[in-house]
Amino acid sequence: MLSDHPAIPVLAVTDLERARGFYEGTLGFTSTGEGTEGVMYRAASGTFLVYPSSYAGTNQATGISFQIPADAFDAEVDALRTKGVSLQTFDVPVGTWNDGVLEHEGTKAAWFADPDGNVLNIETGQ
Repeated sequence: MLSDHPAIPVLAVTDLERARGFYEGTLGFTSTGEGTEGVMYRAASGTFLVYPSSYAGTNQATGISFQIPADAFDAEVDALRTKGVSLQTFDVPVGTWNDGVLEHEGTKAAWFADPDGNVLNIETGQ
């Protein structure tokens, strides 16, 4: 069954070198391997693939969500901003936006996009 196998998020990009600049230079990921399909990155115990595609940036939903400890969240937001990353806001049914961060019942979340418009998210757990 599929539930017995690891799953990895995949993000389509139009320019793989530009994407590498963002994921490696801006976000600080290290490539774990490059192949004909794209570049793999490790994030704690998981991985994700960035690959070239003409469909890049067409998904308007969150592509990857990174779980950040509550005591490290504000520092992570500050680090993203220092690297020139702009946070996104949008209409939500619950919670309050505070300087680009959604707060709701003790949790925090923030969204931003890569150069192709793929939506990424950082959030604290409950």
